[in-house]
Amino acid sequence: MGKIEAKSKEEKLRVQKEAEARRRAYRDLKKEARQMQKEVKFDTDDNSELPKKRFYRQRAHSNPFSDHRLEYPRSPDTMDWSKFYPQYYDLESKKMTSEVEIADIGCGYGGLLINLAPEFPDKLLLGMEIRVQVTQYVEDRIIALRNQYRNELQNNYQNISVLRGNAMKFLPNFFHKAQLSKMFFCFPDPHFKQRKHKARIITNTLLAEYAYVLKEGGIIYTITDVEDLHNWMVKHLEEHPMFERLSKEWEKQDKCVSIMWNSTEEGKKVTRNKGSKWVACFKRLPTPDDCE
Repeated sequence: MGKIEAKSKEEKLRVQKEAEARRRAYRDLKKEARQMQKEVKFDTDDNSELPKKRFYRQRAHSNPFSDHRLEYPRSPDTMDWSKFYPQYYDLESKKMTSEVEIADIGCGYGGLLINLAPEFPDKLLLGMEIRVQVTQYVEDRIIALRNQYRNELQNNYQNISVLRGNAMKFLPNFFHKAQLSKMFFCFPDPHFKQRKHKARIITNTLLAEYAYVLKEGGIIYTITDVEDLHNWMVKHLEEHPMFERLSKEWEKQDKCVSIMWNSTEEGKKVTRNKGSKWVACFKRLPTPDDCE
């Protein structure tokens, strides 16, 4: 009986190793294509097949306090956005023709980004994701969509991109003061244990940074399927002097709320499981004169 169990374990381990080898080979192949194309202004290669999510498996969440060996600029002025939005880079002036204005923090597999892209064709949208393989998936997904729609003058997905980054540590390194008009926090890690609450994406300290990068009248969008986390985010945002909650009537007429409700992978999963979703949106208030 012991020998049979040992063989069963060995077989299971062998299958797992083979599956991981296939996933790694697939990602390596995509990596080569990604390096060749992500800086190209006009794609000519017909590499338009959407990536397969099963080859990019990773844990649902990542520890934001760990050393992830991330690359980040010293300041927003030193950030090279041309690699992310090549069609918005002017070769003559060697400057970007537009700035990132909408950020999806913890963008996951990119569902929200891709659905927002055609709604804001004249604005640059950025997804920030801390997990390596998930970021690679979104990158490959965007490259494929850009190739599929490369002949379109609008809705060609040149206005969206993704980078691997930790918004809890380095957000002001990427964005100038009052640069963003919208920030999305969709189904963030709830960190259920009380000792882990400091790792939640909405805290008093982090809200000061969000207020810094958001312009006056800018909007923070939050959605979660965890009521306790929803109450936590609402409490901290309501207590912060730079934010004011928007009404349920406003939420009903805002197109971004509708897209956020239905487009993310996590949101679709909650819908399939017939779970609940809680939404709260807050407006960035004017900075008081004595704080200028």
